Amino acid sequence: MVSTQSTPTLKQLQYFAAIANRASYRRAAEELGVSQPALTTQIAALESALGVSLFERSRAGTLLTPEGRDLLDPARQILLAMREFRASADVIAQGHGATYKLGVPPTVGPYLLPNVLPELHARYSDLKLYVREAPPRLLQRELAEGAYDLAILPLPVAADGLAVEPLFTEPLKFVVPSDHRLAGKAEVTPSQLRGEKVLTLEEQHHFHHEVQEICQQLGAQLQRDYEGTSLDTLRQMVVMGLGVAFLPGLYVHSEMHKPEALHVSELKANPIFRQHGLVWRASAPGRRLFRDLAAYLRETIRQRLGDVVAVSGN
Repeated sequence: MVSTQSTPTLKQLQYFAAIANRASYRRAAEELGVSQPALTTQIAALESALGVSLFERSRAGTLLTPEGRDLLDPARQILLAMREFRASADVIAQGHGATYKLGVPPTVGPYLLPNVLPELHARYSDLKLYVREAPPRLLQRELAEGAYDLAILPLPVAADGLAVEPLFTEPLKFVVPSDHRLAGKAEVTPSQLRGEKVLTLEEQHHFHHEVQEICQQLGAQLQRDYEGTSLDTLRQMVVMGLGVAFLPGLYVHSEMHKPEALHVSELKANPIFRQHGLVWRASAPGRRLFRDLAAYLRETIRQRLGDVVAVSGN
């Protein structure tokens, strides 16, 4: 294909990235709110401007050509740079009045945010947070791509270009049904868990892999036949006697005020923890504000949840 030397537009790059993400012209058009013929026309114009074919259509769907694969990441970087340019303008024009998209894992957000958002709003009255739940892997990827402004993620986070402020360390509690042989014990030893059938969430959840690692260390059996879709369903499966489970301390504190059908205990001499932090792109225009937010979140968590989690020492 021969280039016509016209300049690609941001709209064309946005359309290119949307089709690549969805592997479908139709789904990308629905997401973008444009007609499929209009989308096709814009991609044809982009291909003409670049002098390369970006997609091939097959029975398997819409596939990137080798040239398209090479150009996708630069296109995403351009779109990210433009979003950050606009965000910088918002920060300058509105101060703390801009709206930021915050990503949280479903095993953390519902049990942490109600304890901290009221105080955060009182401190930063003009700040607006649009909160979305998603698995940590997806959050980290979309944070790097600019779909989120900041996220609460399990640590450590290994990725270039991301800034990390540790927030707190959360214990995991061992939970058994009330008629279990270990019910009534304030502490259980690692040897007592050997061979136990441990329930956890489905594999797409980061929490699944945390519990899988714990089971490997303790010699317990991960129950793959019965997996929960949420912490609530996991708790109910324990009540029904399908197995035992580890549950996050924040969840236990928030949701299990009268756990008559369950018994909660600690792991003696070898407590289990997971750490969380506030993460954003190091180049983000709001990075100074985000660092202040992390400090304020730590202080609020210390005041409201200091008996449940250990606040990081920054």
